[in-house]
Amino acid sequence: MIKLEKLTKIFDSYGHQVMAANQIDMEVPSGEICVLLGPSGCGKTTTLKMINRIIHPTSGKVYINGEDTSKLCDTELRRRIGYVIQQIGLFPNMTIEDNICVVPDLLGWPKAQSRKRAKELLEMVALDPSVFLKRYPAQLSGGQQQRVGVIRALAADAPVMLMDEPFGAIDPINREIIQDEFLKMQQELNKTIMFVSHDIDEAVKMADKIAIFSQGELLQFDSPDRILANPINEFVENFVGADRAIKRLRLFTAADALVADATTSIGTEPVVSLQTSLTDASAMLYSSGAERLCCVDADNRIVGWLGHQQIAARLAQAPQASMEKEALSCQKAC
Repeated sequence: MIKLEKLTKIFDSYGHQVMAANQIDMEVPSGEICVLLGPSGCGKTTTLKMINRIIHPTSGKVYINGEDTSKLCDTELRRRIGYVIQQIGLFPNMTIEDNICVVPDLLGWPKAQSRKRAKELLEMVALDPSVFLKRYPAQLSGGQQQRVGVIRALAADAPVMLMDEPFGAIDPINREIIQDEFLKMQQELNKTIMFVSHDIDEAVKMADKIAIFSQGELLQFDSPDRILANPINEFVENFVGADRAIKRLRLFTAADALVADATTSIGTEPVVSLQTSLTDASAMLYSSGAERLCCVDADNRIVGWLGHQQIAARLAQAPQASMEKEALSCQKAC
């Protein structure tokens, strides 16, 4: 868990005080991803860097898993936090293996343990260890270097990660691939992550929480869906875009859309997977009082609908059959 309590940074610029971050309050629960958004100069990167004290706060507190980090020295704090910088920052004179093992080595891990960790992490991001461990950064593409930069932050298994535009320098195709791989890793590793982005679409895809900044102020801190549905003011509304209703669609699966609100015409139909037996589907349909079932595939995409007559006909032929053939056969009619 990361908790910021009235976190403030005032810079002195040629005798004038500049408020970079003004009493920022937020709390990111353990295992969640929070994306900091806003225009350049709004305070999001300053806020991120105050967490590991690359920038020292003027006032306020940072708590990690309930511990007041002001009681830790800078070096100890930073070794407890994974950090991915915008320019990747791999050491050019070190192999990929040695780059990944930098922090574990500083923490005194046994060499065999840290090298095993490097191999495991490369496999997580689909880079063959037998090919890449002994290469140097210059021998990797930009996208490959970015993956190494991300997993280096994971090497010491820190519970908290900070990321400064980690996917910003990658072309759109590779960015999507790396984002997807990162989300798969997060499902397994369950880190608490804060990262800076300029991309609202990236934030909607990646974040459990979004924090929107402007001129050093935290304007809104909430889930992507709530921010898109209810922007707090005109600035936030303009920042998330006029197509915010369309952006919300990527947050919902077919099952969510059908069962989200039983008071509307949507949501009154039971949702079943293609693997549901016809016997179970029939019982569900009768108990619900609905006219038909909605069939979805493994990715929760709607395949089709089945009514009472279709299910009865199939039951007469094969009582233990799955929904799949009948559902697929009705797809064209939908």
